[in-house]
Amino acid sequence: MSGREWVRADLPGPGTAPDPEGDLLLLGPDGAPGAALGRENRVLAAELGGRLLRRAGLARGDRVAVALSAEGDQSGTLVAEAATAAEARAAVVGPRGRMRLHAALEAMRATALVATPCGAADLLARLHMEFQADPLDLGLRRILLAGEVAPDTLRRRLAAEFGAEVGDLFIDPLLQVPVAHRPFGAEGAEGFEPARPGMIGLAPLDADTLDEPPYPAGTAEVVTVPDWHPALRGTVVRTGFTAAPAAGAAAVPAPSGTVGERVLVRGRWLSLPRLERELARIDGIGAWELRVSRPGTLDLAELRVAFARASLIGDRMWTARIDQALASFSPVRIAVAVEEEARDEGGAGRLTDERGHHLARERGGARARAG
Repeated sequence: MSGREWVRADLPGPGTAPDPEGDLLLLGPDGAPGAALGRENRVLAAELGGRLLRRAGLARGDRVAVALSAEGDQSGTLVAEAATAAEARAAVVGPRGRMRLHAALEAMRATALVATPCGAADLLARLHMEFQADPLDLGLRRILLAGEVAPDTLRRRLAAEFGAEVGDLFIDPLLQVPVAHRPFGAEGAEGFEPARPGMIGLAPLDADTLDEPPYPAGTAEVVTVPDWHPALRGTVVRTGFTAAPAAGAAAVPAPSGTVGERVLVRGRWLSLPRLERELARIDGIGAWELRVSRPGTLDLAELRVAFARASLIGDRMWTARIDQALASFSPVRIAVAVEEEARDEGGAGRLTDERGHHLARERGGARARAG
């Protein structure tokens, strides 16, 4: 589509004129301000989200627990505002451990939960193994999943164990507001239903053009089109999520992977360029590998480091420097493991995604892999 400005969700959004009544600044993965929502835009976002969540099944009298937020991420708050616009009561209960989440669900007598797929799966596992509690006793009628790649087998299990209807939300990563809903049933699900026509779509991995439904088969990148935001009309946002529609699909399917310079870990985007910059500041790192896995219900991230000099192996101060560098920017905990032998590759690094989610850092390379 010609005449549109294409941006990536890991970059600051197009400049917007400051609202004289105050802006909500939306922080990007590195903590830098991205886009902004003025007061009128927040009202409009809540109204759009409220209509979407009503179609997703929320209603007056529902008590909604939103367990999405992490430090520097306002998506949980904006989803909660959308829930209140749907005439439900909402509370932002994350980030917190599963014991505290369980206590919050019971205290507020929640009827709906908005969470990452892994977060919901981990809660379920702990209800069985640690709390000896029946998931049905929580009384959840609806679970909405957002922010991660998950199989339909998990959705079916959540529906059966909690006795709840399960669906998906797609949250615009630039503006952090819900823009589409995907219902899910016993026979699977169709694609996402947007809050407004055209708000979510698919684009080729290596071309700034929008695909038109019915979509061709293959892997494409999920994009959002925030034309509802006055300052962002004409903008297409590459989200970093990929999806693989069947030939002739009329709607965007659930994400099946990711692409680009960020990797998704526990529902948070981790910047690989920032990781490279931080490690380059530490003398003596000869090579490194970031491994992301999902051995159970939650993602695990481990940084394996090879020092260039044998004298640094076992030096707790050097390992602590790496820990501190990671903690300074990473939205998730990254464990550090030091190799037993020195190796100098000039500080080269690589990503190994044992989950098979991240296709490639370069979108052209992702297309080749997907093909």
